Amino acid sequence: MAAIPQLIVGLGNPGSKYERTRHNIGFDALDFLARRWQIPMSENRRFHGSFGTGRVRSSPDPLYFLKPATYMNRSGQAIRAVVDWYKLPPESVFVIYDEMDLPVGRLRMRLSGSAGGHNGMKSAIAHLGTQEFPRLRLGIGKPETAADRETISHVLGKFSPAERPVMDEVLQLVGEAVELALEDGVEKAMSLYNNRSVS
Repeated sequence: MAAIPQLIVGLGNPGSKYERTRHNIGFDALDFLARRWQIPMSENRRFHGSFGTGRVRSSPDPLYFLKPATYMNRSGQAIRAVVDWYKLPPESVFVIYDEMDLPVGRLRMRLSGSAGGHNGMKSAIAHLGTQEFPRLRLGIGKPETAADRETISHVLGKFSPAERPVMDEVLQLVGEAVELALEDGVEKAMSLYNNRSVS
Protein backbone atom coordinates (compact mmCIF):
# COMPACT_ATOMS: atom_id res chain seq x y z
CA MET A 1 0.00 0.00 0.00
CA ALA A 2 1.45 3.38 -0.99
CA ALA A 3 1.59 5.95 1.83
CA ILE A 4 -0.87 8.71 0.85
CA PRO A 5 -0.98 11.79 3.11
CA GLN A 6 -4.33 12.99 4.47
CA LEU A 7 -3.17 15.68 6.90
CA ILE A 8 -0.40 18.03 5.80
CA VAL A 9 1.25 19.95 8.64
CA GLY A 10 3.67 22.85 8.28
CA LEU A 11 5.76 23.54 11.39
CA GLY A 12 6.66 27.03 12.57
CA ASN A 13 6.14 29.62 15.29
CA PRO A 14 3.14 31.99 15.33
CA GLY A 15 3.56 35.76 15.41
CA SER A 16 4.94 38.43 13.11
CA LYS A 17 8.47 38.34 14.54
CA TYR A 18 8.90 34.76 13.26
CA GLU A 19 7.44 35.36 9.80
CA ARG A 20 9.67 34.35 6.87
CA THR A 21 12.41 33.06 9.20
CA ARG A 22 14.30 29.86 8.43
CA HIS A 23 12.56 28.01 11.27
CA ASN A 24 9.17 28.90 9.74
CA ILE A 25 9.81 27.44 6.28
CA GLY A 26 7.24 24.74 7.16
CA PHE A 27 4.59 27.47 7.53
CA ASP A 28 5.73 29.07 4.24
CA ALA A 29 5.46 25.70 2.47
CA LEU A 30 1.96 25.08 3.82
CA ASP A 31 0.83 28.58 2.78
CA PHE A 32 2.28 27.93 -0.68
CA LEU A 33 0.40 24.60 -1.01
CA ALA A 34 -2.85 26.14 0.25
CA ARG A 35 -2.58 28.89 -2.39
CA ARG A 36 -1.62 26.39 -5.10
CA TRP A 37 -4.71 24.28 -4.42
CA GLN A 38 -6.96 27.16 -3.32
CA ILE A 39 -7.59 25.73 0.13
CA PRO A 40 -8.84 28.48 2.47
CA MET A 41 -7.13 28.54 5.88
CA SER A 42 -8.69 30.00 9.03
CA GLU A 43 -8.06 30.03 12.77
CA ASN A 44 -9.47 26.95 14.47
CA ARG A 45 -9.51 26.86 18.28
CA ARG A 46 -10.29 23.17 18.51
CA PHE A 47 -7.15 22.37 16.50
CA HIS A 48 -4.95 25.04 18.14
CA GLY A 49 -3.93 26.58 14.84
CA SER A 50 -4.76 27.66 11.33
CA PHE A 51 -6.71 24.90 9.58
CA GLY A 52 -8.16 24.24 6.15
CA THR A 53 -9.73 21.39 4.24
CA GLY A 54 -10.35 20.73 0.56
CA ARG A 55 -9.82 18.32 -2.30
CA VAL A 56 -6.72 18.24 -4.45
CA ARG A 57 -6.77 17.12 -8.05
CA SER A 58 -8.50 13.78 -8.32
CA SER A 59 -8.15 12.78 -4.66
CA PRO A 60 -11.27 10.91 -3.48
CA ASP A 61 -10.71 11.92 0.15
CA PRO A 62 -10.60 15.42 1.62
CA LEU A 63 -7.17 16.72 2.53
CA TYR A 64 -6.55 18.58 5.79
CA PHE A 65 -4.05 21.40 6.25
CA LEU A 66 -2.66 22.55 9.61
CA LYS A 67 -0.32 25.27 10.87
CA PRO A 68 -0.10 24.79 14.67
CA ALA A 69 -0.27 28.04 16.65
CA THR A 70 1.14 26.36 19.76
CA TYR A 71 4.80 27.31 19.21
CA MET A 72 7.18 24.78 17.77
CA ASN A 73 7.87 22.69 20.87
CA ARG A 74 4.14 21.97 21.41
CA SER A 75 3.20 21.31 17.76
CA GLY A 76 2.17 17.73 18.55
CA GLN A 77 -0.77 18.96 20.63
CA ALA A 78 -2.40 20.55 17.53
CA ILE A 79 -1.56 17.57 15.29
CA ARG A 80 -3.07 15.18 17.82
CA ALA A 81 -6.29 17.24 18.01
CA VAL A 82 -6.86 16.89 14.24
CA VAL A 83 -5.89 13.20 14.17
CA ASP A 84 -8.29 12.40 17.01
CA TRP A 85 -11.19 14.45 15.58
CA TYR A 86 -10.98 12.92 12.09
CA LYS A 87 -9.77 9.50 13.31
CA LEU A 88 -6.74 9.55 11.02
CA PRO A 89 -3.98 6.93 11.21
CA PRO A 90 -0.59 8.44 12.21
CA GLU A 91 0.98 7.27 8.94
CA SER A 92 -1.37 9.60 7.02
CA VAL A 93 0.18 12.65 8.73
CA PHE A 94 2.74 14.43 6.53
CA VAL A 95 4.92 17.02 8.29
CA ILE A 96 6.98 19.73 6.56
CA TYR A 97 9.77 21.43 8.52
CA ASP A 98 13.23 23.02 8.43
CA GLU A 99 16.47 20.99 8.52
CA MET A 100 19.89 22.43 9.41
CA ASP A 101 21.71 19.30 8.24
CA LEU A 102 20.63 19.94 4.65
CA PRO A 103 22.02 22.84 2.62
CA VAL A 104 19.69 25.56 1.34
CA GLY A 105 18.15 24.33 -1.91
CA ARG A 106 17.80 20.67 -0.87
CA LEU A 107 14.75 18.77 0.26
CA ARG A 108 14.46 15.28 1.69
CA MET A 109 11.35 13.17 2.11
CA ARG A 110 11.24 10.18 4.44
CA LEU A 111 8.60 7.67 5.52
CA SER A 112 9.66 7.65 9.18
CA GLY A 113 12.55 8.45 11.50
CA SER A 114 13.66 10.21 14.66
CA ALA A 115 13.20 13.91 15.42
CA GLY A 116 16.90 14.56 14.77
CA GLY A 117 16.95 17.25 17.46
CA HIS A 118 14.01 19.20 15.98
CA ASN A 119 11.67 20.28 18.80
CA GLY A 120 8.57 20.41 16.61
CA MET A 121 9.17 16.84 15.47
CA LYS A 122 9.94 15.68 19.03
CA SER A 123 6.51 16.98 20.04
CA ALA A 124 4.78 15.41 17.00
CA ILE A 125 6.38 12.00 17.71
CA ALA A 126 5.48 12.22 21.42
CA HIS A 127 1.83 13.09 20.75
CA LEU A 128 1.36 10.58 17.93
CA GLY A 129 3.11 7.87 19.93
CA THR A 130 5.13 6.76 16.90
CA GLN A 131 7.77 8.01 14.48
CA GLU A 132 6.24 6.01 11.62
CA PHE A 133 4.80 8.92 9.66
CA PRO A 134 6.15 10.65 6.54
CA ARG A 135 7.90 14.00 6.60
CA LEU A 136 9.53 16.48 4.25
CA ARG A 137 12.63 18.31 5.46
CA LEU A 138 13.67 21.55 3.79
CA GLY A 139 17.33 22.54 4.02
CA ILE A 140 18.15 25.80 5.81
CA GLY A 141 21.92 25.22 6.08
CA LYS A 142 24.12 25.55 9.15
CA PRO A 143 25.66 28.64 10.78
CA GLU A 144 29.43 29.02 10.38
CA THR A 145 30.15 28.17 14.01
CA ALA A 146 28.36 25.62 16.17
CA ALA A 147 27.90 27.95 19.16
CA ASP A 148 24.38 27.77 20.63
CA ARG A 149 23.85 31.50 20.21
CA GLU A 150 24.88 31.30 16.56
CA THR A 151 22.54 28.36 15.95
CA ILE A 152 19.55 30.14 17.49
CA SER A 153 20.12 33.37 15.56
CA HIS A 154 20.62 31.36 12.34
CA VAL A 155 17.42 29.36 12.77
CA LEU A 156 15.36 32.38 13.84
CA GLY A 157 16.97 34.65 11.23
CA LYS A 158 15.60 35.40 7.78
CA PHE A 159 16.98 33.95 4.55
CA SER A 160 19.60 36.14 2.90
CA PRO A 161 18.73 38.06 -0.30
CA ALA A 162 20.69 35.42 -2.24
CA GLU A 163 18.87 32.53 -0.54
CA ARG A 164 15.33 33.88 -0.97
CA PRO A 165 14.96 33.14 -4.72
CA VAL A 166 16.41 29.66 -4.08
CA MET A 167 13.77 29.04 -1.42
CA ASP A 168 11.04 30.28 -3.79
CA GLU A 169 12.18 27.61 -6.25
CA VAL A 170 12.31 25.02 -3.46
CA LEU A 171 8.66 25.78 -2.69
CA GLN A 172 7.80 25.05 -6.34
CA LEU A 173 9.53 21.66 -5.92
CA VAL A 174 7.61 21.09 -2.68
CA GLY A 175 4.37 21.66 -4.61
CA GLU A 176 5.34 19.12 -7.27
CA ALA A 177 6.66 16.57 -4.75
CA VAL A 178 3.61 16.73 -2.47
CA GLU A 179 1.27 16.52 -5.46
CA LEU A 180 3.04 13.35 -6.58
CA ALA A 181 2.89 11.94 -3.02
CA LEU A 182 -0.89 12.51 -3.02
CA GLU A 183 -1.35 10.81 -6.37
CA ASP A 184 1.18 7.96 -6.30
CA GLY A 185 2.38 7.75 -2.69
CA VAL A 186 5.29 9.15 -0.69
CA GLU A 187 7.74 6.45 -1.88
CA LYS A 188 7.33 7.52 -5.50
CA ALA A 189 7.84 11.18 -4.59
CA MET A 190 10.95 10.26 -2.57
CA SER A 191 12.50 8.45 -5.52
CA LEU A 192 12.06 11.47 -7.79
CA TYR A 193 12.70 14.44 -5.50
CA ASN A 194 15.20 13.42 -2.82
CA ASN A 195 18.18 14.01 -5.10
CA ARG A 196 16.89 17.26 -6.59
CA SER A 197 18.68 20.44 -5.66
CA VAL A 198 18.10 24.11 -6.41
CA SER A 199 21.43 25.89 -6.73
